[in-house]
Amino acid sequence: MFLDEAVVEFSSGRGGSGAVSFHTEKHVPRGGPNGADGGRGGDIILLAERGKRTLYDFKLLDHFEASDGVHGLGNKRGSNGRNIEIKVPVGTVVTDYHTGEVIVDMSTNGMKYVLCQGGKGGFGNQHYVSSVRQAPNFAQKGEPGEKLKVKLELKLIADVGLVGLPNAGKSTLIARVSSARPKIADYPFTTIVPNLGVVRWRDTSFVVADMPGLIEGASEGVGLGHQFLRHVERNRLLVHVVDCYPVDQSDPFTNFHLIENELKLYSEEIWSRPRIIALNKIDIIPSGEFNALREQFESLEIPLYPISAVTGQGIEPMLQEISEMLDAAMAEPEVPIIMPPLRAKDDLTFDVIPVDDGFEVTGKRVERMVSMTDLENSDGVRYLHRRLHRIGVIDRLRELGAQEGDNVYIGETVFAYTDEQ
Repeated sequence: MFLDEAVVEFSSGRGGSGAVSFHTEKHVPRGGPNGADGGRGGDIILLAERGKRTLYDFKLLDHFEASDGVHGLGNKRGSNGRNIEIKVPVGTVVTDYHTGEVIVDMSTNGMKYVLCQGGKGGFGNQHYVSSVRQAPNFAQKGEPGEKLKVKLELKLIADVGLVGLPNAGKSTLIARVSSARPKIADYPFTTIVPNLGVVRWRDTSFVVADMPGLIEGASEGVGLGHQFLRHVERNRLLVHVVDCYPVDQSDPFTNFHLIENELKLYSEEIWSRPRIIALNKIDIIPSGEFNALREQFESLEIPLYPISAVTGQGIEPMLQEISEMLDAAMAEPEVPIIMPPLRAKDDLTFDVIPVDDGFEVTGKRVERMVSMTDLENSDGVRYLHRRLHRIGVIDRLRELGAQEGDNVYIGETVFAYTDEQ
């Protein structure tokens, strides 16, 4: 089953908590803290795999969760959570489900992208020793993992895209020039999924995609318009297949302009790409009618190739033209550079907003501080208070008129405001 869209939720693992521990060796007098750190949470990693053809697997499983890091134990560091590597077809575009922002385009075979980073492991108490704190009895909790709901959208990667109305003969043509074997019928019929075929021509080869038949209004989503047109976006060259003798007796020249108009309405950039016209079914049209039709299409000054996908007539000259046009389009091929994902630096800003029953503090850095604090440990809470004071949160609350005991909301936690450290 072909599936070219899916909505999936991903969750990376939470970091393990640090340990509270002290040296207990027999010959170490006054042994200090040696609590180890927690392990890092597992990442969610996407891998573009040429062997994957559809997103059907995500219909069966639409949630992936990496494992958490292990807590530190004594002076033994916790092990890291296991990463999850998820294969997606080459050509998969990953978009944030809520904002619509494109996160990554998995356009190269073998490309990897860390979609959700695992949370950092918490520090053990050995990190909190200072001149005034010789024996800290608190440690840091692990950082929460990232959760992301995304839309996966497959855009087929092919050199040549066959476009045209239903029953123009695109499926027959791709079966003629490649080893692809799409479903073919002798009645008005449209392919409901794209078909890919590799064409081997002389000393070269290229990939052809049989795009599902378009209809009027496709650019506005009529029928399956947007699903179909999406796959045209990556083609270097378009072959517009026109039925020169339609069974519904419609005008081939009008049909040609109908599809061209839908391409232009969908994307000017796609419409402006190189193309040729394959005037198909010349084996069944009377010669008198064909000559008049040919003159109409020649006036467009677009490379025109009368063919018969059934008999093979005219196919070889057309393939030669396609090969030469692709060579020209790929004279300076792009060299993909696979880099680790670039992420923005942590947002260190925060905001304090008065609410009906207190104050709300927002900001990724502040919320992470709270989530990584053991709120049941009084020393840990005091250390959090000092950090909030150091970065200016307490001063800002004081400026806004916070009084002793007022509610302060940070994330899902409620504190009672105090100015004392």
